[in-house]
Amino acid sequence: MKVMIFKKLSIFLFAFLATSSSFASEEINSSEHQLNFFNGNFDFSDDKQKAISIGFQHQNENLFRNTFLGNVSPITGGFITENSAAYVYTGVEWNIDMGGLTLTPSFAPGLYHKGNGKDLGHVLEFKSEVQLSYAATDKSSLGVSYNHVSNASLGDKNPGANSYMFNFIKNF
Repeated sequence: MKVMIFKKLSIFLFAFLATSSSFASEEINSSEHQLNFFNGNFDFSDDKQKAISIGFQHQNENLFRNTFLGNVSPITGGFITENSAAYVYTGVEWNIDMGGLTLTPSFAPGLYHKGNGKDLGHVLEFKSEVQLSYAATDKSSLGVSYNHVSNASLGDKNPGANSYMFNFIKNF
């Protein structure tokens, strides 16, 4: 029952975001902020612990630096799973423009609470992610991402979690 409600909430949120033509007023002409709403399967590689997850991420595009690795900017976000596990993080992402596609690797340390979900071994966990997105319009993109959350052997155990997500990215 709980899984079904979580799935319906996830589908409703994505449908709402995908059909909304604008979240910002017409007076704002620049894309200073980016929100990434994602939904997917947390720890898909562990049949006993996999769970549906939903989350968001914020990027302030005014705080970027152009480097030889691409455009680097800070990110902050979090997600929750159907088993009440939660992760909040802050880190950096690189936006590598490849024409209509954008490749976005990121790294973010954060705090993990297992809830009724998987015990990852420590409260401090590190999320490494790669995302590929397609610019559907000048203000929104659709993407897919893969991430790995691990504590880098800080705890007594370090099982890690592999996840995939479907992303809806909106610039404001």
